[in-house]
Amino acid sequence: MASTVFIPALMRKLSGGKDRTTATGVTLRAIVDDLERQFPGFRDRVVEDNDLAGSVAVSVNGEIITGGLSESIPADSEIHFVPAIGGG
Repeated sequence: MASTVFIPALMRKLSGGKDRTTATGVTLRAIVDDLERQFPGFRDRVVEDNDLAGSVAVSVNGEIITGGLSESIPADSEIHFVPAIGGG
């Protein structure tokens, strides 16, 4: 089944204002590829040097993942892309 992906406010321009969508894939890379098909430009916001950008954290079912794009994603997961907040 498809996972539910929550789109952060800073990326909703890409999703036409949607705050969530569904995506399929067994790895985060496959999920990102599906999101790119749905919302061109999404990959550029979350991928850098062929891995997860350092400015983005990803939560799967409430846990921050550390395996980057190769991380396995269980079916029917809730996925949150969390952009880093700068400041100091």
